[in-house]
Amino acid sequence: MVNFNSIEDLIIESERRLISIGQLVKEWEAEKKEISITEVEEKMRTNWGIMKESIILGINNPQKSMGGLIGGEGRRLHDYCLTQKTLSGNLVNLAVARALAVLEVNASMGKIVAAPTAGSSGIIPGVLLTMQEHLGVDDDRVIDALFTSSGFGIIIAQKASVSGAAGGCQAECGSAAGMIAASVVELSGGSPRQAGHACAMVLKNILGLICDPVAGLVEVPCAKRNALGASLSLTCADMALAGIKSVIPIDEVIVTMGEVGRCLPESLRETSKGGLAVTPTGKKIAKKIFTEKK
Repeated sequence: MVNFNSIEDLIIESERRLISIGQLVKEWEAEKKEISITEVEEKMRTNWGIMKESIILGINNPQKSMGGLIGGEGRRLHDYCLTQKTLSGNLVNLAVARALAVLEVNASMGKIVAAPTAGSSGIIPGVLLTMQEHLGVDDDRVIDALFTSSGFGIIIAQKASVSGAAGGCQAECGSAAGMIAASVVELSGGSPRQAGHACAMVLKNILGLICDPVAGLVEVPCAKRNALGASLSLTCADMALAGIKSVIPIDEVIVTMGEVGRCLPESLRETSKGGLAVTPTGKKIAKKIFTEKK
């Protein structure tokens, strides 16, 4: 069995065989699980179906979150895109609206796909569906793109973390944004090497992002960080496709992200003991929610 221990391993093998990283990861997964590539694809197709359903639900039938802090923002931005001349472009804002919608479905106890976590669940589906429509590609291409994201996510999880409790929000929303930036590059015809640069540029720009959920809920500031991740992924994908390179190689960036995460104090790693969670408003919200639950 072939083992990949770095993004560079994935890039080199993809370049050698003249295939996408997504195709390579698909074969790797099938071999590891001792099932056919068709079975692996069908499992991912199911995930993609759930992702799209969560977008549709969050946009068309928004619900208030369990804590009541978010709900309807995705639809509001979606409608704004359709009726106004947006400042940063409808494509970016549509991806952001869909990312918000998925996170809202998660926060209202709806069905989502952790990508790679529930707290970052909106970024990959929001960006990917928007790019599918924009580029006019079919679901088979999207499935391959999800395997590209998976390959990057596996290495990030091995070399750093995708857990907010272990590495802050850089490990959750940062990882998701880096994963989908790489996928979008390949989906747009970019090279495996360019996909690596896109992911690296995302992670460099989100290093040190803390995890400080208000009242311990995956609502605030999580939703807006999904929005940030969606927009950042597209910016970095465009830079990579334009030929801009990350001076620091992707694998070194990933290791650095892990080191930075370990340096974050406990109060800034999903404990709600620091950051926005302990602002006067954050404390007031937490007190109100916990009082109502009694």
